[in-house]
Amino acid sequence: MKDLQLGESGTICCLQDPEMALKLLEMGCIPGTQVRLNSRAPLGCPITLVVGDMADYTLSLRVSEAATILLK
Repeated sequence: MKDLQLGESGTICCLQDPEMALKLLEMGCIPGTQVRLNSRAPLGCPITLVVGDMADYTLSLRVSEAATILLK
């Protein structure tokens, strides 16, 4: 996730941090779901992700939280 540039997308492969995984799963970050990096705050954190193939919703995360999401 940390290597994505604005506008790039990827498919969630897995979630690294077991403690953060439950929170991310509840927010719709399910393996197999497509995400796109939508924006970054001026200082780099937080970032916003568009979650879902059909742009289901936008999710705002800290960079440290997003770093636990591994993409294919």
